[in-house]
Amino acid sequence: MFSQPPAASVGLTEEKARATQANVLVYRADFRPMKHVLGGRTERALCKLIVDADTDRVLGAHMVGPDSAEIIQALAIAVKMGATKAQFDATVALHPSSAEEFVLMR
Repeated sequence: MFSQPPAASVGLTEEKARATQANVLVYRADFRPMKHVLGGRTERALCKLIVDADTDRVLGAHMVGPDSAEIIQALAIAVKMGATKAQFDATVALHPSSAEEFVLMR
């Protein structure tokens, strides 16, 4: 979605996942991107992963904040391929970046 702040989404929302899956885990990160910290800006970002607790499969990824469209485009591949939360967790985080939040959520 082209908006300010930018917002992007792939897969199921939390509400749709809860309506179709028995056990859903939601991981969230509400943070201030490093590039804004260093620049003295207060802009924040929100990342969210929706996971089927029974299979560990990532059902959806959502982000509001800078670079969200670019980040979600890459995550769309992982969601489409059926990636698991464990696979996200095993991915090395690129620091400092906003995208690293998706592989650091606990």
